[in-house]
Amino acid sequence: METLLGLLFYSLPVIVIVALGLRVVGQYERAVHLRLGKFNGVLQPGLNFIIPFGIDRAIYVDMRTATIDVPRQDIITRDNVPVAIDAVVYFQVFDPKLAILNVQNFRQATTLYAQTLLRSVLGSHDLDEMLTARDKLNGVLREQLDKATDPWGIKVTGVEIKAVDLPEGMKRAMAKQAEAERERRAKVISAEGEYQASEKLMEAAAVISQNPTGALLRILQTVTEVAVEKNSTILFPLPLELLSFLQQKKEK
Repeated sequence: METLLGLLFYSLPVIVIVALGLRVVGQYERAVHLRLGKFNGVLQPGLNFIIPFGIDRAIYVDMRTATIDVPRQDIITRDNVPVAIDAVVYFQVFDPKLAILNVQNFRQATTLYAQTLLRSVLGSHDLDEMLTARDKLNGVLREQLDKATDPWGIKVTGVEIKAVDLPEGMKRAMAKQAEAERERRAKVISAEGEYQASEKLMEAAAVISQNPTGALLRILQTVTEVAVEKNSTILFPLPLELLSFLQQKKEK
């Protein structure tokens, strides 16, 4: 009995130390291992053991792709238009050691740098480029942000400009401009249609003038179409050639 109690007494501290030192790292995580404040490796997924009581420390890092909603930025474009930009950043930690040792808070640092980058890059472009070349600007932002965060062990996989908000006055002006452009295009299309129709009429007139019989047949066809409508009065057109013939007979 005394032997059992003695064994339990001596083994209890070992059990406590083991229990306090066990660390479980998830499949999507890595843990930076520090011993007395010095880097001692990266704990891999699974069950790991560190020395407790402040000697060892494990700092967990999520290795999955994460997102940052960049706070709305008020920007003046190159052509002096005030706009508000909403953007989102997609990033992933590729080196947990760099993410912990090279920067105090890699997520906050990435967010702040993204804000600065949005103002500097988009402020050097015109409003039309923000509205029509958004994919190109997204690529420029992603490339520059990825380069800046590389020493922190961060891989920026994407930057998306979600919205470009304009002042209400600018929105109304752009709506009027778009309406005027639609009206202009409609008038151009109508004018082109009338021009093509006039060309066809001129071609038809040229053909009829060379063939009087064709003119007479066209007149008869028109009369037939009018008669189908059951009108009470029908105006029967006479060819100019017939009128000229009758005039000559009258003069004789």
